[in-house]
Amino acid sequence: MVLFIKYLLFILLVIFVIGAAVYSLSSRRALNPQDKGLKRSVMNVMLGAMLVTLSLISMFLFRGSTVNIIVEAAFLLIGVFNIFSGIRSYSYYSRSRSQEQHQSKA
Repeated sequence: MVLFIKYLLFILLVIFVIGAAVYSLSSRRALNPQDKGLKRSVMNVMLGAMLVTLSLISMFLFRGSTVNIIVEAAFLLIGVFNIFSGIRSYSYYSRSRSQEQHQSKA
């Protein structure tokens, strides 16, 4: 069971890294600032999920030293902060984008 969890976390880590890279490249190529902000916020969520997954992998692979626990906790906190800030900025950009589209129709 633990081996299955390790493989699942590794697969999730690879998916989040690839997703963050894709959204990073697409945000750099976007011309519209709203689209750029939306893609960067999704990239931020992906990077936060990657850090959380990395800390969980570290919890399963390494046991017990104080330095490991501090690094795992730091990765976990930074990852959760990135996820929440990405969600917050995504909601901001999606609201401003919908208001922009609504004003252009009027």
